[in-house]
Amino acid sequence: MAKKAVATLQTGNAGRNHTKCIKMVKSPKTGAYVFQEEIVENERAMAYFK
Repeated sequence: MAKKAVATLQTGNAGRNHTKCIKMVKSPKTGAYVFQEEIVENERAMAYFK
């Protein structure tokens, strides 16, 4: 039987304090848009997009 691999960032309720933010930025080399992903605290989420 195969085991189910589960990746978690939390222990208990601590993971609810973080948000995965995805931001679209323009690459300076190619001019194409690239997606940047980062896990930040809920309080810093709005500052991440500025």
